[in-house]
Amino acid sequence: MAPRQNPQGKVNYTVRTKGEYKYLDEGKGEVLMMLHGLFGALSNWEPTISALQDHYRVIVPVLPIYEMSILSASIDGLRKYVEGFVKSMGFTEFHLVGNSLGGHIAIAYTFEHPAHVKTLILTGSSGLFENSMGGSFPKRGSYDYIKERVGYTFYDPATASEDLIQEVFEITKSVSKCMAIVAIAKSAQRHNLANDLYKINVPTLLIWGLNDTITPPHVAHEFNRLISKSELYFIDKCCHAPMMEQPELFNNLLIQFLQRQ
Repeated sequence: MAPRQNPQGKVNYTVRTKGEYKYLDEGKGEVLMMLHGLFGALSNWEPTISALQDHYRVIVPVLPIYEMSILSASIDGLRKYVEGFVKSMGFTEFHLVGNSLGGHIAIAYTFEHPAHVKTLILTGSSGLFENSMGGSFPKRGSYDYIKERVGYTFYDPATASEDLIQEVFEITKSVSKCMAIVAIAKSAQRHNLANDLYKINVPTLLIWGLNDTITPPHVAHEFNRLISKSELYFIDKCCHAPMMEQPELFNNLLIQFLQRQ
C-alpha cells in the first residue's frame, strides 16, 4: 500500500484528460511512466516529476482503483487499463516505474509487452509477498485504526499528515470503494509472480526502503534474485514509499540508473 495524499493528489501540475483517462504529462524527452499504489495518488510522484521533467517526459496516469466494477477490479483489469492508456497515448517505448501495487501492475504489463518497456523500476512492489493493512482491512468507521495503519507505511509515522489520514478514512467509509479495494488486494495475493519473473529481460532497478514493513527487505532480495538484469539499492530510515519519504536519494538512484542505460 502506498499512501494517498488527496483526491487525485491535488497536485501542483495540470491533470489532463483524454477520453476516459486522466494523467499528468510534464517535460520532454524519452517517456517515463509512473504507476501509483493501492492508496496512491498523483502527488506521490511530485518530487520525482520535479527532478526528472527537464530530461524526460514524465507521465503519471490516474489508476481507476475505486471506480472499477467488482468483475474488473484485479491486477489483470488494471493491466488492461494501462494497456488502453498506452495505446491511446501512442507510446511505443518507455521507462516504467511502479510503487507497491503499481509495481505489480508494471511487471504484469512488462510480461505482456516486453518490447514497449525500455527499463523497469520497482519500489516496494507487491507480487511476491506483502503485509496487508490487516485481516479486517478496510476496517470501516474507526479513525484511530486507519491512522495507525497509514502511519505504519512510513518510517516516521508523523509523516502521515491529518489530510492523508482523513482521505484514507473517507475512502474506507464507502462500501463500493471498500469492495474494490478488497477485490484488488485479493487479486494481488493470488497473482504471485515468483514463477514468471525469469521472463523479465529488461534492465531493472529495485529501490527499497530498508525499514519497509509492507514489503520487507527480504522481498527486495527475492526480486533481485529472480530478475536476471536487476540491481538493488536500499534507502535507510525509509519504509514503503521511498519517492515520498526520501525523495532526493530515490531520485538520485533513479537518474543514475537511467543515465547508465
